[in-house]
Amino acid sequence: MASPVLKGILKQANRCGRWRTISITGVPHDVVITFIQYLYTYSYEKEDMEEFVLHLLVLSHVYMVPHLKFECGQNLELGLLSIDNLVDVLQLALLCDAPRLSLICQRKIIENFKVVSESEGWKTMKLSHPLLEKEILELMIVEENIKKERIRKMKERKIYLQLYEAMEALVHICKDGCRTIGPYDKDLQANQPCKYSACNGLELLVRHFAGCKLRVPGGCVHCKRMWQLFELHSRLCVNSDDCRVPLCRNFKQRISKQSKKDEIRWKILVEKILRTKGIGIASCFMQQ
Repeated sequence: MASPVLKGILKQANRCGRWRTISITGVPHDVVITFIQYLYTYSYEKEDMEEFVLHLLVLSHVYMVPHLKFECGQNLELGLLSIDNLVDVLQLALLCDAPRLSLICQRKIIENFKVVSESEGWKTMKLSHPLLEKEILELMIVEENIKKERIRKMKERKIYLQLYEAMEALVHICKDGCRTIGPYDKDLQANQPCKYSACNGLELLVRHFAGCKLRVPGGCVHCKRMWQLFELHSRLCVNSDDCRVPLCRNFKQRISKQSKKDEIRWKILVEKILRTKGIGIASCFMQQ
């Protein structure tokens, strides 16, 4: 009664008023013994599962024994899958309607494709199931694109966080002063550690900006970067009238004179920085 299929066969035999032999074909004799033992006891020997797992997976599907199918899938997932049987298990999983197992096989094939593609199972599949091979190769392309997109977004996020930290450090330097540079009315704390990781590099950039004498077409790369940081600050600052960061008000006044394209570009950058940080208005740009 553990198998609806066997249950139906027995009922049919009972209606005919006679008993008959039920043949389980297509698998070795020892597999049938293990299968029948499981139907009666819901248990199996570990050695039998390791040796017959693929045959038992097929029988569990054919005779509709879902708990045995689950056991087979679990054992494959937790150790019985190997490079040599990955392709065979994938094909069986697709035939036996085991979506989780087929997904696990696909992922492992993609992760170990160079080795798997040299296995006998892969070579046989190419000849017998070319459409499945094509599907896996297409899936590899999709996975590779997803991986590249994930890396791109991580790099973007890192850049936006660095820009936010630079804005915090800029406000800190101009408002409170740091180790080597700050407003004239503040005492510098040269020997004190700074909590802003971007402060050291920004101090060097500010010092260079203040003393740079380069006057050539295109200007100084470092000074351009400083101008961009000043403008980014002005876009984030909500109180430019009282702000102590140089040129904050000047950049605010220039916004109306910029092209629509530049305005959109800066607006998108500001939105991405704040979204990455998960805030609406940066705390360092509130009333100072």
